[in-house]
Amino acid sequence: MIVHAYYEEDPRVRREAEALVAAGWDVDVYGLRRPGEADRTIVAGVNVRRLPVRRHQGAGLPVYLAEYGAFLLRSMWAATRACRRRRYALVEVHSLPDYLVFAALPMKLAGVPVLLDLHEAMPEFFRSRFPRAANPISYRLLRLQEKLSIWLANEVLTVNEPLAERLRGLGVKPDRLAVVLNSPDLGLFDPTAQPRREFMADGVLRIVYTGALTPTYELDVVLRAVATIARVRPDLPVEATFYGRGDALPSLEALAAKLGIAELVTFPGRIPIEAVPRAVAAADIGIAPTRLDPFTGMSLSTKLLEYAAMEKPVVASRLPTVERYFEPDTLAVYEPGDPESLAATIMGLADDPADRQGRIERTSRRVEELSWTRQAAAYRAVVDRLLARSRRTGARRKPSR
Repeated sequence: MIVHAYYEEDPRVRREAEALVAAGWDVDVYGLRRPGEADRTIVAGVNVRRLPVRRHQGAGLPVYLAEYGAFLLRSMWAATRACRRRRYALVEVHSLPDYLVFAALPMKLAGVPVLLDLHEAMPEFFRSRFPRAANPISYRLLRLQEKLSIWLANEVLTVNEPLAERLRGLGVKPDRLAVVLNSPDLGLFDPTAQPRREFMADGVLRIVYTGALTPTYELDVVLRAVATIARVRPDLPVEATFYGRGDALPSLEALAAKLGIAELVTFPGRIPIEAVPRAVAAADIGIAPTRLDPFTGMSLSTKLLEYAAMEKPVVASRLPTVERYFEPDTLAVYEPGDPESLAATIMGLADDPADRQGRIERTSRRVEELSWTRQAAAYRAVVDRLLARSRRTGARRKPSR
């Protein structure tokens, strides 16, 4: 596997790699390396190869392009060299960027099948993340690189049905496309393995967020909602904890001070995925506040699935994909960009124990239906199908050598 990420921080890549290890595969993952980290390690049976490229979160577009280019070349060189010794049966490349799949080109030419896992819609992501650089020309170029990347791969994965529908609209044939949801591992997100907190056990309504502190997530709306609750409901003490890192942190801290709620919010920084269940278990409500735009309209936050797995009431932005996967009586939704709507939704959960408990139970059942146990089986089926197809092709070609 090739992924432009720190391996330990990407739950989807980890789940897929560990699913293959559990099935008897020997898996190498090529990812980023922080200063001072060892270039090789083993994590839960997965061989992690860290390449000397680091992430510059919040940097400008030229820095991102240089970073992507450096990682593409280094991963191509490292994986191709290793393939001569390891004889890889399959190469899987995770986006973003989509064109990272070209790191697998030498191996593809040698007959190794390539699987491309599209975590996002890159043209829409670019518009959302770099609005000043977005224009019709850049969009057409991004669509072109997306199509070329898909063309190079033998098969494509994506993370939800709306993204799959988009890819079919681009001409991707259904027999080359599969959906594997980015759902939590219920073995890790197990509420019985953590200390149980009754709702507002200490008299404080504790809200938790676990994820990136970037403009994609409207954490400013959360801060304004907390300020609203503190103002209109002094009988409902509220605090919010935001676990994560990102370029929005300075502006969020400044906004909290401006709203007069700095003492009600904390930013402890990023925590490893293994620590997330305990952080969620210590809270009362989990929040997945995604800003609505053409990019996020096709997204389904893994955070809301993790909160629900931990049997916490979930508040999420009203996004098309959220409403597609969850019925109205499961998790609670608010209107994106509206702090008053968010505050009202949070207070409604706090004030109605029967409704809150019913939503917890129904959402938990839905998450079990979508859990990684089922998704892992679908993922392994894709891998097995690719390998079976590759073996048949090899058998047909062998006599002509």
